[in-house]
Amino acid sequence: MIYFDNSATTKAHKDIIDTFVTVNEKYWANPASIHEFGHQTNELLQSARKQVAEVIKTTKEKVYFTSGGTESNNLAIFGLANKYKHRGNHVLISEIEHPSVLESAKELQLQGFNVEYIPVNKEGFISLDSIKSLLRQDTILVSIMHVNNETGAIQPINEIAALIKLKSRAVFHMDAVQSFGKMTVNFEEQKVDAITISSHKIHGLKGSGVLVLRNSTEITPILFGGGQEYGIRSGTTSVPLAVCTAKTIRLANSNLEENSKIMKNMADEISTFLQTFSSIKIISPEIKAPHIVSFSVRGVKGEVFINALQKEDVIVSTSSACSSKQTKTSHVLKAMHLEDDYIKGVIRLSFSYLNSEEEVRQFKKIFTKVMNVIKGD
Repeated sequence: MIYFDNSATTKAHKDIIDTFVTVNEKYWANPASIHEFGHQTNELLQSARKQVAEVIKTTKEKVYFTSGGTESNNLAIFGLANKYKHRGNHVLISEIEHPSVLESAKELQLQGFNVEYIPVNKEGFISLDSIKSLLRQDTILVSIMHVNNETGAIQPINEIAALIKLKSRAVFHMDAVQSFGKMTVNFEEQKVDAITISSHKIHGLKGSGVLVLRNSTEITPILFGGGQEYGIRSGTTSVPLAVCTAKTIRLANSNLEENSKIMKNMADEISTFLQTFSSIKIISPEIKAPHIVSFSVRGVKGEVFINALQKEDVIVSTSSACSSKQTKTSHVLKAMHLEDDYIKGVIRLSFSYLNSEEEVRQFKKIFTKVMNVIKGD
């Protein structure tokens, strides 16, 4: 099987799975318990928290283990908006965010917040002029993803951060689910206030992730109970998942340059290949993450190609795994004003450093065969 759907999820590293088993077997006490076994387990949890903090460049008290990207994004949107609502009630969200951000924003509106949406251009980039015109003195929160999950477009985060600081007192949340492990992500590199990371996108385990805050940023909880995770995310913390999340983050960050080069080389080769077909339009812009190539076949639904490639044991996706089972058109592609001839035919290829050049060669042969059958190219 050729698996080119790594933006949807990745295969968990064997070392991570082994660690999960080991921690479950040896440190299964509740870390909040006051006995020695609980204390030992809590020490392991705090060590994992410190490891994440060291990578992201903050303090361990600002690392909150969650169930993944969706929960982290929800915690960021609701927790930050409510923490800073004394400053105002204006919130800015880009049009191309993940549903976990967009749906949270809709709920904020119902709660009385004034939510506005930042448009993008035809390449999927946020206009700095748009940001400048929308920011106000009562803007309290801006949420913009670092890398778009459908196109791979990299947003100008630091330029946006500078505008936010100049024109408002807003905190800046960055969804880094698609960028961490492919690009450098930390509070020194990006001048943001909150970062979301999901483990299963970087060869970790599903059901785990983090929300990490800059040391000066505060947040209010959205879950209430026993006060775990410094009172921000109540509920007994899964120490095995926390330890595995920390290890996954460390592994992804330590081999970043080499792994990114592997993915970029594959993406570049396939992009060049796809451009030889007259009916194909590359959707991904030039300034993009190394692991994503999004393209469209004129006049053909993406699902047709997905099914045809699957019969050849090649796994790819339409624009986004979170919405691929729905029939409605991608909100990202609508925001980019993609032409009608192409908007239904978008296919996303997403790579991992575990993919190989041989898989790329095989994909090109199989794709050519499928194109000849479907389009007669």
